[in-house]
Amino acid sequence: MEVKELGHLVLYVRNLERSRHFYRDVLGWKEVAAMTGMPAAAFSSGRTHHELLLIEVGENASPIPAGRRVGMYHFGLKIGTTDEELRQAMNELLEAGARVVGTADHTVTHSLYIEDPDGNEIELYIDVQPEIWREDPNAILAPIRPLKI
Repeated sequence: MEVKELGHLVLYVRNLERSRHFYRDVLGWKEVAAMTGMPAAAFSSGRTHHELLLIEVGENASPIPAGRRVGMYHFGLKIGTTDEELRQAMNELLEAGARVVGTADHTVTHSLYIEDPDGNEIELYIDVQPEIWREDPNAILAPIRPLKI
């Protein structure tokens, strides 16, 4: 067996409408389906049938534990190819009231880190000179530097 690509993510959310607003209106993903019989919604960038599925579990669901833990740390979304696009995204996110939790220069990417309404961390990034990581895959392990954006 060989994995061909990451197909989709499924996230449990406390409030579907709040998360639907965040992923659709703040991040700009297209909602492609609302499930019948269960509170859920699917989103796609157009690459495939759906890349994200949100399933509502209610306001009383346990929060994501803080700190080091087993499970997902974050997921990454490529949002462009230039620092200007990353700056524009940061401004739009701040205007929308999104929680920005960090930035980083990873040599192969420039990244902005945010949290969704349920505390799931998302890396929004641009590729920086993709030939670097194509020619030297170890470049992804370069020391993280501060990003001046």
